[in-house]
Amino acid sequence: MRLRVLAAAVLGSVLALSLGAQAHAEPSTTEIEKQIDAQWNQLEPVIEEHNKIQAELAENKAKVDALTEQIRPLQEQVDAARSKVAALTVHEYKTGRTGTLNALLAAGSSDGLGDRLVRLEALARKQEAALADVLALKKQYEEAKQPLDQLVSKLSAQEADLAKRKADIDAEIKKLNDMRLAAFGTTGGKGALQPAPCPATYPGGPASIAARTACAQIGKPYVFGSTGPGTFDCSGLTMYAWKAAGVSLRHYTKWQWSDTKPVSRAELRPGDLVFYYSDLHHMGMYVGNNWIVHAPTSGDQVRMKRIDDGPIAGYRRPG
Repeated sequence: MRLRVLAAAVLGSVLALSLGAQAHAEPSTTEIEKQIDAQWNQLEPVIEEHNKIQAELAENKAKVDALTEQIRPLQEQVDAARSKVAALTVHEYKTGRTGTLNALLAAGSSDGLGDRLVRLEALARKQEAALADVLALKKQYEEAKQPLDQLVSKLSAQEADLAKRKADIDAEIKKLNDMRLAAFGTTGGKGALQPAPCPATYPGGPASIAARTACAQIGKPYVFGSTGPGTFDCSGLTMYAWKAAGVSLRHYTKWQWSDTKPVSRAELRPGDLVFYYSDLHHMGMYVGNNWIVHAPTSGDQVRMKRIDDGPIAGYRRPG
């Protein structure tokens, strides 16, 4: 009886130790990826709002520049009119209307007095007309400038909000990227198909959607002429990924080359397209840290590879 009790106690201790070890086991790469995905789902709405503000910021800056250019001639007219009035004011200060009148009246003869008074009155009217022109132009200028001032004020508020949001978002993105790097650095990733974080960084906007969509296809078979969702060829994969981001690409490597804009190696960001061989017969999508995702060849699967594993023809950016 005592032996049975002792055996039960030992077994209980072993089970407790086993459960404790399981409870403190390091999470698998798959579990960490799930955690990251959950955090991305919370972060992405904030990022998309940030992207919206960026777009509005660029739009408002363009409006400010356009309005500034529109009122430039008006500003020049106001400046010219002010100079004209300033010149008249200097003349009047030197002579003085009263001083001029006294000089005319003290001439000692009434001959020509009427003409002199007419000239004096004309001078007064000229000054008043110049002042009226300045006032009218100034009013017109202020009316044109008011929306510009409002835009500048809105722009300043947006820039301040954008700076704060960017700092917060960058900090959150760094946390997620650090989690990815830690996970793949300690576990070796998901084998040969995905040996590194995919995507490695977050470029924001449609490019991020395209990169994450391409990464999500890793492991699916290559089938010539296929554009997904279950199988892909090389241009079918990039077409499918960018379609998820709202950008249409045609199903042919050379068409995708001609429908996109060139970027340099230094400018590469996740979502950009990398073309291989002089005839552009193969391509993949850049996902950061010198990795691409591509659909290699018949009998293979969508996978990651080093960007320099093949003769590069050039780099292009959709959108």
